[in-house]
Amino acid sequence: MRNTKKLFFLLALATIFCMTSCSDSESYAELLEKERHATNAYLANCRVVNEIPSDTVFEVGKDAPYYRIDPEGNVYMQVLKAGDRKTDKAKDSERIYFRYMRYDLYYWYTYGEMIGEGNENDMNLAPTSFQYGNYTLTTSAQWGYGIQMPLNFLGVESEVNLIIKSQYGWASEISNVRPFLYHVRYFRNQI
Repeated sequence: MRNTKKLFFLLALATIFCMTSCSDSESYAELLEKERHATNAYLANCRVVNEIPSDTVFEVGKDAPYYRIDPEGNVYMQVLKAGDRKTDKAKDSERIYFRYMRYDLYYWYTYGEMIGEGNENDMNLAPTSFQYGNYTLTTSAQWGYGIQMPLNFLGVESEVNLIIKSQYGWASEISNVRPFLYHVRYFRNQI
């Protein structure tokens, strides 16, 4: 009986401790709301088109709009260079190389600074790659769905700016609930 009371006391103490510490953290819904605010704040300074052009002919360049490329608004794409989709379309499971720079939009929203990370400007860093459309491989799935989505519409030798919310971002970072702005260049050969 004494051990039961002691166990009950320890469980009650652990529950109170957990409730106290958990109340200091934000809920997942609150984190999603912050992610939405940061994304919308960035897009407020841009032209946004909420659908893919029916002929898949995109405006191209630094003044091009951001196209919402998934129905839930988790990925937006600005096409800087379209490539030739008719002659240079990615094939299923084809290895595609890419170089990128990414910026945490929540950090930008909170502190007003864009601090980039990636392998875009350092040719000493190996290029990253995935096998197009094959998410069963860790080497592809680790980058998330968003990084591959532009190749559904563009040729391989393309360049885009992407806004990717956490659910479509890096697999290891989904629980961080942070949107990122990516500058991505895709290649068929390792550069």
